[in-house]
Amino acid sequence: MTAPAPRVTIKDVAAAAGVSKGAVSIAFNHKPGLAEPTRERIFAAARELGWAPNSSARSLSTQRSDTIGLALCRPARLLGLEPFYMEFISGIESVLAERSCSLLLRLVSSVEDEVRLQETWWRERQVGGSILVDFRQGDPRVEPLGRLGIPAVAVGHPDLTGGIPSVWTDDATAVAEAVRYLAALGHRRIARVGGPLDLGHSAIRERAFHDTLQGLGLGPGVQVATGFAGEEGARATRSLLLRPERPTAIVYDNDLMAVAGLGVAAEMGIAVPDDLSLLAWDDSQLCRLTHPTLSAMSHDVHGFGAQVARELFAVIAGREVSPLPPRVPSLRPRASTAALRPPRS
Repeated sequence: MTAPAPRVTIKDVAAAAGVSKGAVSIAFNHKPGLAEPTRERIFAAARELGWAPNSSARSLSTQRSDTIGLALCRPARLLGLEPFYMEFISGIESVLAERSCSLLLRLVSSVEDEVRLQETWWRERQVGGSILVDFRQGDPRVEPLGRLGIPAVAVGHPDLTGGIPSVWTDDATAVAEAVRYLAALGHRRIARVGGPLDLGHSAIRERAFHDTLQGLGLGPGVQVATGFAGEEGARATRSLLLRPERPTAIVYDNDLMAVAGLGVAAEMGIAVPDDLSLLAWDDSQLCRLTHPTLSAMSHDVHGFGAQVARELFAVIAGREVSPLPPRVPSLRPRASTAALRPPRS
């Protein structure tokens, strides 16, 4: 019988990383006192040796949960369909796996429910920190969570997050680029199908869309605020294409609505891109699987999720967090956008 392989210990990880056992403990307990390259070297050595700390021992020694909280105010069905959150969560998980931590994901029906949930998580020490998403103007989470002292990172523009360390994308710049691109193709009637206006990023995109069109001398434009589900995107698209002066180009706030809009155009006999250009957001695999393929404002959502998780661990460790420059989605032209054709005689 083959003898079992010797059990890998913290001492082995320390030797492989060229540090003390205490340094390994500091790294995995997310405490300050280690340079980031040293911390990453320890995690790499642990992964290579297949070692993870004993969770029970860690709990007894640190009295802190090795779990990160994320609450989403979204319907469960939509969460399973929307590419953004699947990619975002996978990015978070990629960082949690390096640190042998877990994600506690809960769906809530309102922001008030989330506040109560976050208070319970923190009071019962179920999480070491939380990721907060979908910020609103005057967001009701800022004051109570700040009072409790919950380590948190906000996904949203700093103007919305009340001083909570934030990671965000420059939606205004991206919207302006999208509109200018369509205008350069000759489009003068450009519409937008956006998310609910109570969400801060939707409101930022709405203002940027309006201001960019006005700056180009194209009027205020037409915007429809709706939910993020495909059927809602389809309904909004149908209402736009039934207008007496229908748009010749539409920008969507997510991929799911853009794919639904492409289906509505086909249903109504409107050729894309000959008669109508469509531009999506986030650029998931959906955009490359449609026919025609969808042009998009591309955003590395997986990398964004990983960045958010790393920032939260820095906050939990008590390290000083400097504001990060925002990510700016970039234009990926594909087959769903083209120069405006003259009206058919």
